[in-house]
Amino acid sequence: MSEEGWRAEIRRRTTAEIRFDEEARRHTSIGVGGRIDAIVSPRNEEDLVQIVRFLQEARIPFLPVGNWTNLIVTDRGYRGALLSLAGLTALDLREGPAGEVRLEAQAGVLLAELVNLSIREALTGMEFCAGIPGSLGGALRMNAGAYGGEIKDIVETVRLLDPAGGIREAFRGDLKFTYRNLDLSAETVIIGAVLRLRRSDGAAVSGKVKEIIDMRRGKHPLEYPSAGSIFRNPREIPAGKLIDQAGLKGFRIGDAQVSEKHGNFIINRGKAKAEEILSLIALIQRRVFETTGHRLRTEVKIIGE
Repeated sequence: MSEEGWRAEIRRRTTAEIRFDEEARRHTSIGVGGRIDAIVSPRNEEDLVQIVRFLQEARIPFLPVGNWTNLIVTDRGYRGALLSLAGLTALDLREGPAGEVRLEAQAGVLLAELVNLSIREALTGMEFCAGIPGSLGGALRMNAGAYGGEIKDIVETVRLLDPAGGIREAFRGDLKFTYRNLDLSAETVIIGAVLRLRRSDGAAVSGKVKEIIDMRRGKHPLEYPSAGSIFRNPREIPAGKLIDQAGLKGFRIGDAQVSEKHGNFIINRGKAKAEEILSLIALIQRRVFETTGHRLRTEVKIIGE
């Protein structure tokens, strides 16, 4: 199918918001990236299913995206469709036995909203997510974690849309969570999840959230655009310390700079290109290996040509 043909057909088949030839830099949290053929934003689950089935039929490459954090799109952009799940925001609380509460949320719900809900409802389990800027779908995809907690610790089930267009519920025990990763194909779409939380003391939950947010503000360069932590932490030592040991804090290529505040952040000082950020990532990996013997693996997702 021609490019003109599939663009017309996808508009005909869905009520989703579709933006063609959009610049990724307008959406990614780090502010870089070239042209995306199409950003498709389904309004509900049924819309999403129809979109995925069509893209499969038309053999159009596609990937789901969350809140555009922890994502770097190359300067040449992405040929295909990126599925933005920001419109999938349904939430529901169900009481369980002995103070347990099931929180059912769709993938587009922001972690900040879930944390705020847990404060209002005096629910413990979400505190470690305080200050993480992503959505639930993205957090599940990368098994987000901080301050001793990971999303896998509170997951009961995950609702998935397989590449062929079939929906299934996967229980926690049937999913392979590893450090900063959930083992799924790139085209599998996370629709939502059921999280298992517990009733607690509201002041204690609120206090823990405030403590974590204050620590983040003190350690992270929140005053500049970034994609969050660039590298996964090796078991023995945090990546930021290795980067510091390699003498790279503050090092820059163009407007891409290793944060002077936290070595595992690359910040955009104004007009950085994806090429500069990717060159800086490669340089860090090389220098850290030469200096410390550790091989750093990226935590951010890099897509595009």
